[in-house]
Amino acid sequence: MLLPTRCPLCSRHGPAPCASCAEGLEPARAGPYPAVLAYTGDARRLVHALKYRNGRAVAPVLGAAMARLVAQEPVDEVTWAPTSAARRRARGYDQAQVLARAVARHLGVPCRPLLRRRGRSRAQTGRSRVERLTDAPFFVATRRPRARVLVVDDVVTTGATLHAACRALLAGGAEHVRAVAAAATPRAGP
Repeated sequence: MLLPTRCPLCSRHGPAPCASCAEGLEPARAGPYPAVLAYTGDARRLVHALKYRNGRAVAPVLGAAMARLVAQEPVDEVTWAPTSAARRRARGYDQAQVLARAVARHLGVPCRPLLRRRGRSRAQTGRSRVERLTDAPFFVATRRPRARVLVVDDVVTTGATLHAACRALLAGGAEHVRAVAAAATPRAGP
């Protein structure tokens, strides 16, 4: 059975987010990795819908915007910075994988699982900048990546997770690795 889609911000039937709500979303400022939205206000609620409330209906819209953000440089494949196995089991899916599939669809390239988390890293949510940088996740490439890889994640704060993912793909044989996120935590200052 298919249920009608609702905007996760205003609950209207239709696209997620609806055009009216999408207009009010603040774009991300330049940061360590490109991102579509500033992770504040309604954009934060939108990402939380995807991440914590099974709001996968927002993935096509976010994926299209992420693909437009990185479309100027070609890639051979898309992958994602995987969440921990425990969080994936608890949610029933990996939100970064859902976004990566949407981005790959818009770019017209394959989406493949190329990374695995190693060791026990704590969730980055709610941690200070120093904690994020000193206890970043550690990834290893699970198969040889193609030459040009795009790594997708839901939120970038310090860039520690995406940096670790890019480093693992380069160590695994990729020639060029880029990254993009759906949202970026705003930084203080200009």
